[in-house]
Amino acid sequence: MSASDKIYIFDTTLRDGEQSAGIGFTKEDKLQIAHTLRKLNVDIIEAGFPASSKGDLDAVSAIAREIKGPVICGLARANDNDIDAVWEAVKLAESPRIHVFLSSSDIHMAQQLKKNKEDVLAMARYSVSRAAKYCSDVEFSPMDATRSDHEFVYQLVQAAIEEGATTINIPDTVGYAIPEEFGNFIGSLKNKVKDIHKARISVHCQNDLGMATANSIAGIMAGARQIEGTINGIGERAGNASLEEVIMAISTRKDLMKVHTEINTEEIFPSSKLVERLSGMLVQSNKAIVGKNAFRHSSGIHQDGVLKMRETYEIIDPKNIGLNDDQSIVLTKVSGRHGLKARLDDLGISINEDDFDQIFSAFKEVADRKDEVDDRDLEVILSELGNLDFEEQWSLESVQVSTGDNQKPTASVELKDSEGNLYNDAANGDGPIDSICKAINRIVKVENQLTEYRVKSVTEGIDAQGEVSVRVVANKQSFAGNAAHTDILVASARAYMNALNKLIIYNMRRSHEEG
Repeated sequence: MSASDKIYIFDTTLRDGEQSAGIGFTKEDKLQIAHTLRKLNVDIIEAGFPASSKGDLDAVSAIAREIKGPVICGLARANDNDIDAVWEAVKLAESPRIHVFLSSSDIHMAQQLKKNKEDVLAMARYSVSRAAKYCSDVEFSPMDATRSDHEFVYQLVQAAIEEGATTINIPDTVGYAIPEEFGNFIGSLKNKVKDIHKARISVHCQNDLGMATANSIAGIMAGARQIEGTINGIGERAGNASLEEVIMAISTRKDLMKVHTEINTEEIFPSSKLVERLSGMLVQSNKAIVGKNAFRHSSGIHQDGVLKMRETYEIIDPKNIGLNDDQSIVLTKVSGRHGLKARLDDLGISINEDDFDQIFSAFKEVADRKDEVDDRDLEVILSELGNLDFEEQWSLESVQVSTGDNQKPTASVELKDSEGNLYNDAANGDGPIDSICKAINRIVKVENQLTEYRVKSVTEGIDAQGEVSVRVVANKQSFAGNAAHTDILVASARAYMNALNKLIIYNMRRSHEEG
């Protein structure tokens, strides 16, 4: 294939994905996801919206300094402050990009900008020109393009290219387009924009009508060579195009599209799990590519076909997305370090010796309570340990709950601080979870509000592990916590502690910055 056949993957999980209601990534979350995106080998990481807050500017700056390989991009409105903030954030990146957007539809210009077409055209020229003075890689997006006067979009695009834009992104901002219509629009740029050959055409499709992946593919077929989207399709309202869907559609139907990506597809499933955990947004079971049921078969006819030849009912080999179904090693409480290490190797998980000791201890704790530890149990163990150098300020030593239909729920907890001191307290509550949180709060003394509490079974059977996800809010900042245990009350206490530790560390760092 020639270079022109490559599709550039632009990941906006850390910017548009974070705009999902209920998501608030910490700086550490963003760095962890950015490292995973690097392993996935995406071409561009839109790391955030630097002008939106000092915290986001700092997070984008950290990613720009630390992540090598992908282009690091920041989003800016068409004004000086936004553009300057993006450059401040990305200027140390190996390959920086400034992404400028400006509304182009009549409804947006009248209701949001209070500007006419001549004003908007002048704003586009000025803002792209300003961005181009900072760096040679500038992207321009006429926001709400699919509901705009196409002739006006052509004018904006031509003006942006003349002022230095090297990527032209056509966003279906509210998910309004239908694939055939969208493809025709993208194809028309080649005939209507004199200098379009000087820029790469990109598409950014929202999923309000469930068309985001289909519209992205229609864009490719019409000549777009950059696709914008997010891991698991998270984002505003109904979300964005799911990058894993677009990537695997390209891979599976390269016979038709005759294009390719340079994505390391075996990192797709690990990337999905990480974003699911840190965002707190669960992937639906029937989600294409990364859903729990994407490669499971219930029908006897399907089972018979797959057992004879996988391709009868599977168009994708699950191993190609990093989902290894090999269960040749059965892990139990009598398994040793070599058995666990071999299974982790089979799953493509590389662990250093110090971290492995912690994982092995956690594995033994689970194995003592279960007949068999499967891959999903291992995912939970790794998820709980997560960033193994996490600066934990408080740890849960023990929790006991007394409850019943004729007594007031009471919880007693023992916590250990970062210096090794032990603290005990107890509290009554409206239920066992409420009493646990109140008992912990009596010791930790950090104001917060528990806004979300979710529990799900990770594995089957009466000894199944339950995974608890919580979200706490303090000073309008949101923090997610996750934990798993065969005792759901223990998992709840650990998840709450996990969220509180993130909140405490955030407060410490903010206090240090302000001091």
